[in-house]
Amino acid sequence: MRWKQFLTPVKSMNVDQAREYIHKKPPDELTLLDVRQPNEYEAGHLPGARLIPLPDILSRIGEIDARKATVVYCAVGGRSRIAAQMIAAQGFSDVYNLSGGFKAWKGDAAFGAEEKGLELFTGNESVEETLVVAYSLEEGLRSFYLDMQDKVNNSDARNLFEKLSEIEVKHQERILDEYRKITGSSITREEFEKNIVVNALEGGLTTEEYANLFHPDWESVTDIIEVAMSIEAQALDLYLRASDRSSESQSQKVLRQIADEERTHLAQLGKLIESI
Repeated sequence: MRWKQFLTPVKSMNVDQAREYIHKKPPDELTLLDVRQPNEYEAGHLPGARLIPLPDILSRIGEIDARKATVVYCAVGGRSRIAAQMIAAQGFSDVYNLSGGFKAWKGDAAFGAEEKGLELFTGNESVEETLVVAYSLEEGLRSFYLDMQDKVNNSDARNLFEKLSEIEVKHQERILDEYRKITGSSITREEFEKNIVVNALEGGLTTEEYANLFHPDWESVTDIIEVAMSIEAQALDLYLRASDRSSESQSQKVLRQIADEERTHLAQLGKLIESI
């Protein structure tokens, strides 16, 4: 047995340190590595995390980019410490263990298998096709918020759904502006929307799946914001995973830009829920 792989010292971060580090680190400079089992990952994971269970670390070490910083986590920090030591022993210089693991995270999380939602992104899309899919996902969420606005009785809840739908419109406008810039066209919103290709919420989950996950009270402002935060976390997760899958560099760049916007939107929603 090569004992060095278990003895190589690695640095640890607590949850607050990791959250700040992840927020500041550009997505293309960081690998979030989940070393739990697939069923644990499906039940909840950090947005954008790649799953490589601990027993597979050495056989799949080539899937981890040594040029990037790597933050490793598991349920409570034990498996991830071993995994981080194994990775560091292979010559990786910037490896961190998340102390306390996912159970201590208490923050935005994504759900579902690694392939969840990736049927929307094959990895071979052009940047134009990528923007169309992203716009379509924003439209699915905007329509959902408007639909819920008509169904609830609480005036505060109605106003919040209207505000959330307006935020999605702003996201769409930025995506459309990026499309115009890349293609050099002056396509109108109406013409562009003829290209909408999917009818799903951001993150690849349906309305029913979100409702079954959280059982929200749609008349409660706090519950609505929490579901919105979950949807944004799911979207962040999807865009980061799609970026990793993409074989087109410009599409990768656009997906990471959209992911950064989702991260910003998450922070805004967090401040909103604190103000209530």
